[in-house]
Amino acid sequence: MLATAGLSLPATAEEKQVFSAEDIFALEYASDVQVSPDGSQIAYVRNSNDIMQDNTRRNLWIVDTATGQHYPLYADDASYTQPTWSPEGDRLAFVSNQSGRNQIHVHWVEQERSAAISQLDAAPANLSWSPDGRQLAFSMEVEAQATEFASSVHRPAMPDGAQWAKRPVVVERAQYQADGRGVMRSAYRHIFVLPADGGSARQLTEGNFNHGGTLAWTPQGDAIVFAGNRSENFEFESRLSHLYQVSLDGDIEQLTDEAGTKRNPVFSPDGQHLAYIQGTGEAVPYANSKLRVMNWGSQQSDELLSDFDRSVGNPHWLGNETLVVSYQDRGRTKIARVTLRSRILDILEDVSGLPSGRPYNSGMFSMNEQGDIAYTRGHATRLGDVGFKSADTEPRYLTDLNGDVLGQRTLGEVHEFTYQSQTDDSEIHAWYITPPNFDPDKSYPLVLEIHGGPHLNYGPHFSAELQRYAAEGYVVVYNNYRGSTSYGEDFAMLLNNKYASVDDFGDHMSAVDAMLEMGFIDEENLFIAGGSAGGIAATYAVGLTDRFNAAAATNPVINWVSKVLTADSYIGQIQNQFPGTPWEAHDHYWQRSPLSLVGNVTTPTMLFTGESDRRTPISDTEQYYQALQLRGVDTAMVRVPDAYHGVSARPSNMIAKVEHALAWFERYKKDND
Repeated sequence: MLATAGLSLPATAEEKQVFSAEDIFALEYASDVQVSPDGSQIAYVRNSNDIMQDNTRRNLWIVDTATGQHYPLYADDASYTQPTWSPEGDRLAFVSNQSGRNQIHVHWVEQERSAAISQLDAAPANLSWSPDGRQLAFSMEVEAQATEFASSVHRPAMPDGAQWAKRPVVVERAQYQADGRGVMRSAYRHIFVLPADGGSARQLTEGNFNHGGTLAWTPQGDAIVFAGNRSENFEFESRLSHLYQVSLDGDIEQLTDEAGTKRNPVFSPDGQHLAYIQGTGEAVPYANSKLRVMNWGSQQSDELLSDFDRSVGNPHWLGNETLVVSYQDRGRTKIARVTLRSRILDILEDVSGLPSGRPYNSGMFSMNEQGDIAYTRGHATRLGDVGFKSADTEPRYLTDLNGDVLGQRTLGEVHEFTYQSQTDDSEIHAWYITPPNFDPDKSYPLVLEIHGGPHLNYGPHFSAELQRYAAEGYVVVYNNYRGSTSYGEDFAMLLNNKYASVDDFGDHMSAVDAMLEMGFIDEENLFIAGGSAGGIAATYAVGLTDRFNAAAATNPVINWVSKVLTADSYIGQIQNQFPGTPWEAHDHYWQRSPLSLVGNVTTPTMLFTGESDRRTPISDTEQYYQALQLRGVDTAMVRVPDAYHGVSARPSNMIAKVEHALAWFERYKKDND
């Protein structure tokens, strides 16, 4: 049965309410939008929050691009991801846990029938159809054999009925943990092929290496190109990977040998060229990702857009002479055409809509050979809908997933501006949100909210958390301080060996000063908040100033010396973010640590961290909490059970994060009436 795309009649101004905490459970968004080969349909994952299960449901929906008809392929309690059209568009592969374990499924479009075609022991990823549509390639983790040490340990036999403690876990690998997964089983990712009408999966790659990412079939369908690092020391080589091809017989050939990382291989329609993305091989915290094209006959490659000062990604071929890529520019994601002569022309600039609670720049697109583009489309007050642009028409929305909620709410208005930093007069790009029914003649409390990364960026994108601040009467300012991406490589590198420092502190304080100059901010009610790198910046700031009434820091790093040796990101951070190891460059680590400034802090500070966080472990939060307690500074530690670094991934935790901050700020707000 067909359904419309959920368009809702707008409420009148008198009927509208402000955005509430409970509204977060009602939000929906589109992801993984995939246009069919003929452009007639878009399959996408419809994400909706389940108030009973406190999680996000991921169902599979279809939109007809001509009529806008919108219907579920699957909408139930199971999870559906990775929709992937067959070359002819007659079938749609996807991954689902319908049976209780993630398996590959195929839906036959004309017959309106679906079936699981795999019986796998682990979750499959990176689905890719063979050119003839007869096979599916995918990657999957395969458990490693026990090491010599682990297998040599004597384990007495446990008597029948006995209840012993769990066995100790032996860790011998460098990369043994991951945020969101904890301490992992020792496993390696390998590439498999599976008959598209079902059968047994066949493993193509071997060895104690990880193989994966985008899987590109050669035009003849006799081999698969992938990215990986097959060095024995690969776990320590954070800035190195190569492209390889593996034949269906399992023979592997290395295709690249230059320094740096490679990803996203994709063949031109005629099979003459292979495009891919290359990252830097230098030990630096940030460098632009570059677009390269390999002549498949000679396997010689050239870099396109060498002088383009932005990172590019997600290449698609439009014919044999043009590529379509995405890139981020000044807080927005754009889609552009690139010719083999390195000419670039923007196509779209309203890619948006993959939420995190805060206004991170995000989004994705897919494209068929005719140039039809499906993408996640949104803006500052519209979250993640399905957008579509055919090869010869203007872009349009095909869904309105939140019209029933956001269309009935008066949201805070988002304003864009720039200012000069007191650090060195650099121009800083920023936005501020005014509360619903804003009156410029009144005076409002201010929240400075700082993004994570630090090599990420905010932009004019929907933010549930910041809209909650605005709904409660706060003006919210957020900036893309030095180190942020989408402003070029030099700007991102301004934080090289200065994270955190007085330099980015100057960017943040100048944002506060710029807001005060606008005349509607109550200078007696200033607050600061941020998560991850933003949590570092907030705790660093209160060690340098007492201007803020209160601070709310989520997932902060407090002591870099201990952090890098307890977190899952330790190898990459030590190699690329610091001038040496903690025992070689201890003074540098200490200077970057908010704990070094804790003796100055007088600002009441709330700390909000997931107890299972392995990116910024809760031990850092505990250090700061205990230090502030010893100093007699008002402080609260909010520990979120079972939550990892994405502490607001579950809807109730997103609500808890912002509502705890609001309650903390209210405690220290001055009444100036």
